[in-house]
Amino acid sequence: MERYFTSPHLVDCILAFTVVEAVVLIWLRPRLAAHVRLIAIVVLLLPGVFLMLALRAALDGAAWPWVPAALLAALVAHVADIRERWRG
Repeated sequence: MERYFTSPHLVDCILAFTVVEAVVLIWLRPRLAAHVRLIAIVVLLLPGVFLMLALRAALDGAAWPWVPAALLAALVAHVADIRERWRG
């Protein structure tokens, strides 16, 4: 069991659920919150996706630049999310 929790494949499963979440949110958007822009849903999920990619790279033993690149992308996505929320 421990091997599964330290495997990059666990992150793959979480990423798959995140894609499903994005599809459901986009599908439900007109019914629940038509005022929510599509870009708001995307920037809401992107920081987490990039953090999971950084974790996956670290668990998989990827070349060292991949982890900081994914963390930097998470930061940029997080700033975009904050900007989108402030925009209203």
